[in-house]
Amino acid sequence: MSQILEYARLLDEAAFNAKAVGQIDPQGELSLSDAYAVQSASIQRRVERGERRIGVKMGFTSRAKMIQMGIDDVIWGRLSDQMQYEEGSSVPFERFVHPRVEPELAFVLKKPLSGNVTAVEALAAVEAIAPALEIIDSRYDDFKFSLSDVIADNASSSGFVIGAWNDPQQDFSNLGLTLNIDGRTVQVGSTAAILGHPLRSLVAAARLSAAAGEPLQAGWVVMAGGATSAEWIKPGQYVSIEMERLGVAGFHVKG
Repeated sequence: MSQILEYARLLDEAAFNAKAVGQIDPQGELSLSDAYAVQSASIQRRVERGERRIGVKMGFTSRAKMIQMGIDDVIWGRLSDQMQYEEGSSVPFERFVHPRVEPELAFVLKKPLSGNVTAVEALAAVEAIAPALEIIDSRYDDFKFSLSDVIADNASSSGFVIGAWNDPQQDFSNLGLTLNIDGRTVQVGSTAAILGHPLRSLVAAARLSAAAGEPLQAGWVVMAGGATSAEWIKPGQYVSIEMERLGVAGFHVKG
Protein backbone atom coordinates (compact mmCIF):
# COMPACT_ATOMS: atom_id res chain seq x y z
CA MET A 1 0.00 0.00 0.00
CA SER A 2 2.83 2.41 0.77
CA GLN A 3 4.15 1.97 -2.78
CA ILE A 4 0.70 2.68 -4.23
CA LEU A 5 0.38 5.85 -2.17
CA GLU A 6 3.86 6.95 -3.27
CA TYR A 7 2.98 6.43 -6.92
CA ALA A 8 -0.27 8.34 -6.34
CA ARG A 9 1.62 11.25 -4.81
CA LEU A 10 4.10 11.31 -7.69
CA LEU A 11 1.42 11.35 -10.37
CA ASP A 12 -0.81 13.81 -8.53
CA GLU A 13 2.06 16.26 -8.16
CA ALA A 14 3.03 15.75 -11.81
CA ALA A 15 -0.51 16.65 -12.90
CA PHE A 16 -0.84 19.52 -10.42
CA ASN A 17 2.48 21.08 -11.44
CA ALA A 18 2.33 20.05 -15.13
CA LYS A 19 5.78 18.49 -14.81
CA ALA A 20 6.67 15.20 -16.47
CA VAL A 21 7.93 12.30 -14.38
CA GLY A 22 9.49 8.94 -15.17
CA GLN A 23 7.33 5.88 -15.73
CA ILE A 24 6.24 4.13 -12.56
CA ASP A 25 5.97 0.76 -14.30
CA PRO A 26 8.14 0.68 -17.45
CA GLN A 27 8.15 -3.12 -17.60
CA GLY A 28 4.37 -3.41 -17.21
CA GLU A 29 4.68 -5.50 -14.05
CA LEU A 30 2.08 -3.64 -11.99
CA SER A 31 -1.29 -5.41 -11.93
CA LEU A 32 -4.23 -3.53 -13.40
CA SER A 33 -5.98 -3.62 -10.02
CA ASP A 34 -2.95 -1.95 -8.41
CA ALA A 35 -2.81 0.58 -11.24
CA TYR A 36 -6.44 1.50 -10.57
CA ALA A 37 -5.62 1.71 -6.86
CA VAL A 38 -2.94 4.28 -7.71
CA GLN A 39 -5.47 6.21 -9.81
CA SER A 40 -8.04 6.14 -7.00
CA ALA A 41 -5.53 7.33 -4.40
CA SER A 42 -4.30 10.08 -6.73
CA ILE A 43 -7.83 11.38 -7.31
CA GLN A 44 -8.52 11.18 -3.58
CA ARG A 45 -5.68 13.65 -3.07
CA ARG A 46 -7.53 16.06 -5.37
CA VAL A 47 -10.77 15.56 -3.45
CA GLU A 48 -8.95 16.32 -0.22
CA ARG A 49 -7.81 19.61 -1.80
CA GLY A 50 -11.44 20.52 -2.47
CA GLU A 51 -12.14 19.13 -5.92
CA ARG A 52 -15.46 17.37 -6.47
CA ARG A 53 -16.08 14.15 -8.39
CA ILE A 54 -18.48 14.75 -11.26
CA GLY A 55 -18.20 11.66 -13.46
CA VAL A 56 -16.01 9.26 -15.38
CA LYS A 57 -14.26 9.02 -18.72
CA MET A 58 -13.87 5.94 -20.86
CA GLY A 59 -10.73 5.03 -22.78
CA PHE A 60 -9.57 2.55 -25.42
CA THR A 61 -13.11 2.43 -26.79
CA SER A 62 -12.05 1.26 -30.25
CA ARG A 63 -11.34 -2.38 -31.05
CA ALA A 64 -8.10 -1.39 -32.80
CA LYS A 65 -6.83 0.37 -29.67
CA MET A 66 -7.69 -2.62 -27.46
CA ILE A 67 -5.76 -4.92 -29.78
CA GLN A 68 -2.82 -2.50 -29.86
CA MET A 69 -2.68 -2.40 -26.06
CA GLY A 70 -3.25 -6.14 -25.68
CA ILE A 71 -6.46 -5.88 -23.66
CA ASP A 72 -10.04 -7.07 -24.10
CA ASP A 73 -11.87 -4.37 -22.15
CA VAL A 74 -12.05 -0.60 -22.02
CA ILE A 75 -10.31 1.43 -19.34
CA TRP A 76 -11.76 4.29 -17.32
CA GLY A 77 -10.75 7.34 -15.34
CA ARG A 78 -12.32 9.77 -12.91
CA LEU A 79 -13.51 13.32 -13.64
CA SER A 80 -13.48 16.24 -11.22
CA ASP A 81 -15.07 19.66 -11.45
CA GLN A 82 -11.67 21.31 -11.88
CA MET A 83 -11.16 19.38 -15.11
CA GLN A 84 -14.17 20.94 -16.84
CA TYR A 85 -13.87 24.10 -18.93
CA GLU A 86 -16.76 26.14 -20.26
CA GLU A 87 -17.55 25.83 -23.95
CA GLY A 88 -15.77 28.58 -25.87
CA SER A 89 -13.45 29.43 -22.99
CA SER A 90 -9.65 29.68 -22.91
CA VAL A 91 -7.78 26.65 -21.63
CA PRO A 92 -4.30 27.42 -20.25
CA PHE A 93 -1.70 25.38 -22.14
CA GLU A 94 0.66 25.51 -19.17
CA ARG A 95 -1.68 23.27 -17.18
CA PHE A 96 -0.59 20.29 -19.28
CA VAL A 97 2.51 18.32 -20.17
CA HIS A 98 1.77 16.59 -23.50
CA PRO A 99 -1.79 17.70 -24.32
CA ARG A 100 -3.84 16.17 -27.12
CA VAL A 101 -7.54 16.39 -27.89
CA GLU A 102 -10.19 13.84 -28.86
CA PRO A 103 -13.76 14.40 -30.14
CA GLU A 104 -16.32 12.55 -28.03
CA LEU A 105 -19.95 12.23 -27.08
CA ALA A 106 -20.88 13.05 -23.48
CA PHE A 107 -23.76 11.77 -21.37
CA VAL A 108 -25.24 13.39 -18.29
CA LEU A 109 -27.30 11.15 -16.01
CA LYS A 110 -30.67 11.89 -14.42
CA LYS A 111 -30.51 8.94 -12.03
CA PRO A 112 -27.90 6.53 -10.65
CA LEU A 113 -26.69 3.71 -12.88
CA SER A 114 -24.88 0.76 -11.39
CA GLY A 115 -23.67 -2.74 -12.20
CA ASN A 116 -24.49 -4.96 -15.15
CA VAL A 117 -27.14 -2.99 -16.98
CA THR A 118 -28.63 -3.33 -20.46
CA ALA A 119 -28.40 -0.66 -23.13
CA VAL A 120 -32.10 0.08 -22.59
CA GLU A 121 -31.55 0.55 -18.86
CA ALA A 122 -28.53 2.75 -19.54
CA LEU A 123 -30.45 4.97 -21.94
CA ALA A 124 -33.29 5.32 -19.41
CA ALA A 125 -30.79 6.87 -16.99
CA VAL A 126 -29.58 9.49 -19.47
CA GLU A 127 -30.79 13.07 -19.09
CA ALA A 128 -29.07 14.41 -22.20
CA ILE A 129 -26.24 13.94 -24.70
CA ALA A 130 -23.79 16.45 -26.15
CA PRO A 131 -20.80 16.87 -28.43
CA ALA A 132 -17.66 17.11 -26.33
CA LEU A 133 -13.89 17.41 -26.42
CA GLU A 134 -11.51 15.68 -24.05
CA ILE A 135 -7.99 16.93 -23.39
CA ILE A 136 -5.81 13.92 -22.70
CA ASP A 137 -2.35 14.33 -21.26
CA SER A 138 0.27 11.79 -20.28
CA ARG A 139 2.40 12.97 -17.39
CA TYR A 140 5.34 10.70 -18.29
CA ASP A 141 8.71 11.74 -19.70
CA ASP A 142 9.03 11.53 -23.49
CA PHE A 143 5.41 10.39 -23.82
CA LYS A 144 6.42 6.81 -22.98
CA PHE A 145 4.13 4.58 -20.90
CA SER A 146 2.83 1.06 -20.34
CA LEU A 147 -0.85 0.12 -19.96
CA SER A 148 -0.54 0.19 -16.17
CA ASP A 149 1.17 3.58 -16.39
CA VAL A 150 -1.79 4.97 -18.34
CA ILE A 151 -4.40 3.62 -15.93
CA ALA A 152 -2.50 4.91 -12.89
CA ASP A 153 -2.28 8.32 -14.59
CA ASN A 154 -6.10 8.65 -14.55
CA ALA A 155 -6.35 7.10 -18.03
CA SER A 156 -4.60 10.27 -19.28
CA SER A 157 -7.70 12.36 -18.59
CA SER A 158 -6.93 16.01 -17.90
CA GLY A 159 -9.73 18.27 -19.10
CA PHE A 160 -12.95 18.40 -21.06
CA VAL A 161 -15.40 20.76 -22.75
CA ILE A 162 -19.06 19.97 -23.37
CA GLY A 163 -21.37 21.61 -25.91
CA ALA A 164 -25.12 22.15 -25.68
CA TRP A 165 -27.14 19.29 -24.24
CA ASN A 166 -29.58 17.47 -26.52
CA ASP A 167 -32.51 15.08 -26.16
CA PRO A 168 -31.15 11.51 -25.91
CA GLN A 169 -34.32 10.03 -27.40
CA GLN A 170 -32.86 10.11 -30.88
CA ASP A 171 -30.57 7.80 -32.82
CA PHE A 172 -27.00 8.78 -31.94
CA SER A 173 -25.41 5.48 -32.93
CA ASN A 174 -23.75 6.78 -36.09
CA LEU A 175 -23.52 10.56 -36.08
CA GLY A 176 -20.88 12.05 -38.35
CA LEU A 177 -18.42 14.43 -36.75
CA THR A 178 -15.30 16.45 -37.43
CA LEU A 179 -12.44 17.57 -35.21
CA ASN A 180 -11.23 20.99 -36.28
CA ILE A 181 -8.23 23.14 -35.43
CA ASP A 182 -8.38 26.82 -36.41
CA GLY A 183 -11.28 26.04 -38.71
CA ARG A 184 -9.44 23.27 -40.57
CA THR A 185 -10.79 19.74 -40.36
CA VAL A 186 -8.07 17.44 -39.02
CA GLN A 187 -10.13 14.32 -38.23
CA VAL A 188 -13.39 12.93 -39.60
CA GLY A 189 -15.28 10.22 -37.76
CA SER A 190 -18.52 8.91 -36.35
CA THR A 191 -19.98 8.08 -32.98
CA ALA A 192 -20.14 4.49 -34.26
CA ALA A 193 -16.37 4.33 -33.66
CA ILE A 194 -17.13 4.31 -29.91
CA LEU A 195 -17.61 0.56 -29.36
CA GLY A 196 -20.02 0.42 -32.30
CA HIS A 197 -22.52 2.52 -30.30
CA PRO A 198 -21.77 5.06 -27.53
CA LEU A 199 -24.36 3.40 -25.28
CA ARG A 200 -22.03 0.40 -24.98
CA SER A 201 -19.49 2.72 -23.43
CA LEU A 202 -22.05 3.90 -20.88
CA VAL A 203 -22.93 0.27 -20.07
CA ALA A 204 -19.24 -0.43 -19.50
CA ALA A 205 -18.90 2.68 -17.32
CA ALA A 206 -21.75 1.47 -15.10
CA ARG A 207 -20.14 -1.94 -14.72
CA LEU A 208 -16.58 -0.79 -14.05
CA SER A 209 -17.40 2.09 -11.71
CA ALA A 210 -19.73 -0.09 -9.65
CA ALA A 211 -17.05 -2.78 -9.40
CA ALA A 212 -14.77 -0.12 -7.94
CA GLY A 213 -17.40 0.81 -5.33
CA GLU A 214 -18.14 4.14 -7.02
CA PRO A 215 -21.41 3.66 -8.96
CA LEU A 216 -22.46 6.35 -11.42
CA GLN A 217 -24.54 9.06 -9.77
CA ALA A 218 -27.36 11.34 -10.91
CA GLY A 219 -25.84 14.48 -12.39
CA TRP A 220 -22.58 12.78 -13.32
CA VAL A 221 -21.02 13.16 -16.75
CA VAL A 222 -19.75 10.16 -18.67
CA MET A 223 -17.32 10.88 -21.49
CA ALA A 224 -17.88 8.00 -23.91
CA GLY A 225 -14.41 7.84 -25.48
CA GLY A 226 -12.59 9.14 -28.52
CA ALA A 227 -14.38 8.89 -31.86
CA THR A 228 -11.18 9.55 -33.85
CA SER A 229 -7.45 9.57 -33.26
CA ALA A 230 -6.21 12.30 -30.92
CA GLU A 231 -4.52 15.45 -32.19
CA TRP A 232 -1.76 17.46 -30.51
CA ILE A 233 -2.75 20.96 -29.45
CA LYS A 234 -0.62 24.10 -29.26
CA PRO A 235 -0.97 27.58 -27.75
CA GLY A 236 -3.02 30.00 -29.81
CA GLN A 237 -5.22 27.40 -31.47
CA TYR A 238 -8.98 27.16 -31.49
CA VAL A 239 -10.14 23.55 -31.25
CA SER A 240 -13.68 22.45 -32.03
CA ILE A 241 -15.94 19.50 -32.70
CA GLU A 242 -18.92 19.62 -35.02
CA MET A 243 -21.33 16.71 -34.63
CA GLU A 244 -24.25 15.87 -36.87
CA ARG A 245 -27.55 17.04 -35.35
CA LEU A 246 -26.01 17.71 -31.92
CA GLY A 247 -24.05 20.86 -32.68
CA VAL A 248 -20.61 22.14 -31.81
CA ALA A 249 -18.23 22.64 -28.92
CA GLY A 250 -14.86 24.32 -28.77
CA PHE A 251 -12.15 26.02 -26.76
CA HIS A 252 -9.19 28.33 -27.23
CA VAL A 253 -5.73 27.16 -26.21
CA LYS A 254 -4.24 30.01 -24.21
CA GLY A 255 -0.47 30.35 -24.56
